[in-house]
Amino acid sequence: MTLLQAAPQWTLTAVPYRAADARTLTRALHQEQMATYGSADDPEATDSAEFDAPNGQFLLARLGDGPALACGGWRALSPSTAEIKRMYVAPAARGQGLGRRILAALEQDLLGRGHTEVLLETGVHNTAALALYTACGYEPVRSYVPGRNPDINRALKKAVLQLVAPHRLTGLPT
Repeated sequence: MTLLQAAPQWTLTAVPYRAADARTLTRALHQEQMATYGSADDPEATDSAEFDAPNGQFLLARLGDGPALACGGWRALSPSTAEIKRMYVAPAARGQGLGRRILAALEQDLLGRGHTEVLLETGVHNTAALALYTACGYEPVRSYVPGRNPDINRALKKAVLQLVAPHRLTGLPT
């Protein structure tokens, strides 16, 4: 008789950007970008505090108690604009919807924080990311980072709908 065992579940955990697992994944992302494009932003040059709450968040995805296999974060660029940054899924974990789950969790975390738009960048050859972002409502915009190569970089933007807090007595939106 074969007993069915529950499959381990992917978990998303907020961690400091400087955490060892976060650094391992952002370095892997950097290596892939360098191999594909010949240049990339150095993830070590990013101040870890940029992803600290309430002005940011960095997530790791794990399958059960295994190693972290995906990551992504958001940081505030201004009171009205946030940026999705360092989205990465290790090759062994691709095709399982992790990028979409991380993106959705990051967008959920942005709600109620005052941001009205989210920006992000990816490379022209990252067709899976471009397809994901387009499917999730992101639209192409001109680069928001000075000096970007338009033959390589693709900038995208999405409007953020803010949650309206209900009135404490009536329960209706204020």
